[in-house]
Amino acid sequence: MEKSVDVAVIGAGHAGLNAIKEIRKVTDSYVLINGGALGTTCARIGCMPSKVAIHLAETFQSRKRFDRYGIEGSDNLALNQAEALEHVRDLRDTFVDLVLANTTDEMDSEHLISGYAEFRGPNTVQVGEDLIHAHAFVIATGASSNVPPAWREQFGDGIVTVEEIFEQETLPRSVAVIGLGPIGMEIGQALQRLGVQVTGFEKSERICHLTDSDVNQAAIATLEREFPLWLGHEPQIRRDGDEFIVQSGDHEVRVEKLFLALGRRANLARLGLERLGIQTNSEGVPEHHAGTLRIKGQPIYLAGDAAGGTANLQRAAEQGRIAGYNAVHRKPRYFKPGTAMHIAFTDPNIAVVGADWSTLDRERTVIAHRRFGPVGRAMIMGQNRGLLQVYADRRSHRQVGAAMVGSRSEHLAHLLSWAVQSGMTVERALEMPFYHPVIEEALQEVLIDLRHTLEKQERFRGFNFFPRKHAESVLQQ
Repeated sequence: MEKSVDVAVIGAGHAGLNAIKEIRKVTDSYVLINGGALGTTCARIGCMPSKVAIHLAETFQSRKRFDRYGIEGSDNLALNQAEALEHVRDLRDTFVDLVLANTTDEMDSEHLISGYAEFRGPNTVQVGEDLIHAHAFVIATGASSNVPPAWREQFGDGIVTVEEIFEQETLPRSVAVIGLGPIGMEIGQALQRLGVQVTGFEKSERICHLTDSDVNQAAIATLEREFPLWLGHEPQIRRDGDEFIVQSGDHEVRVEKLFLALGRRANLARLGLERLGIQTNSEGVPEHHAGTLRIKGQPIYLAGDAAGGTANLQRAAEQGRIAGYNAVHRKPRYFKPGTAMHIAFTDPNIAVVGADWSTLDRERTVIAHRRFGPVGRAMIMGQNRGLLQVYADRRSHRQVGAAMVGSRSEHLAHLLSWAVQSGMTVERALEMPFYHPVIEEALQEVLIDLRHTLEKQERFRGFNFFPRKHAESVLQQ
């Protein structure tokens, strides 16, 4: 069979489905091609099942605070791992069903094609024995966990990734989590709380890609209270019977399984893009315009995880809409990403907002911090460990970014991202209402400290007719 359409979208994840929404506004001449099971990465293996497991683990972990509240009997509580994992899968399937009910269930066989697409030319793909011709394509094929080929060959039966972890009937007794980015830290902590003996490995000195060294150290100090974090060395693995010995510097541990969280790689290999002469970067992603998402010289657009970069559902949806719009319009729309926001759903949360610490002009940046130790709400919850650091521009007084580890920091991250994107100054932020006792009081204290530093700077400028040492002594009085 041969079929000609205006646009063909490859991949029925969040990016592909949002591309379809834009395409439908203009034309009914489209197809959605999907290889494998329907359902988005978020619903099947990503955000949703992992957050169910994290919440379940956090709930079970709360028993360790019962004694201080006068609640007795916590020693008799036990976790049925099989039932816990079944609960994760049940909710996962519910999320998948909701996605399908709101999207692909509306499509008939004319628009929804099952199978894997392979390019035969810039305007043609083959799906099984069928040829699909289109004026434009949107590639939204997602990404998969990166597993080094040599490790896959040597340790294949011992490797578990986020794609498989929730399919287990029971959990292993011990696991080495290799790669301590957001996925490694989230799943590692959840597994530890669900009864698995976990050891974390990271070749760098950072966890969750934190470049703010103070926040990074606070995060390590807080999270390594639950399981060992061995940093700064490339882990060395060798098999010993049915188990594995993992070494990092002077440390060594024997484990039953290896959970790999070494990043994700775009699912582009089977598309045959090399036939079109398309150049790719070291991650295998084609060169494309960051604003329009179009591959240079081709009627092909990338969206979501297939476009590389940090995996994020909101980003995938935005890029899907942009790619879908541009695929059916002559005048392109340019994608302007919002303020960066990265959240790891560890306990406590880790978050980075706006300008990353490594990119800041230190001469123009004012920094203030607040530890969560004395924050009233955090003390009430027994979760008062962590650090919040906020960065402001010395000249404009605008908030430009922040990094944090602390309870409920997912909410602080949203507030700060809105402030950064709107260009809100420190002074304007302090005019906003705050309540008591809430976690947001930590932010209020940081903003007060920032304002004080900025006002001190302004007063210093007023003494510019004094010698510098004299001006500083006046300010100290």
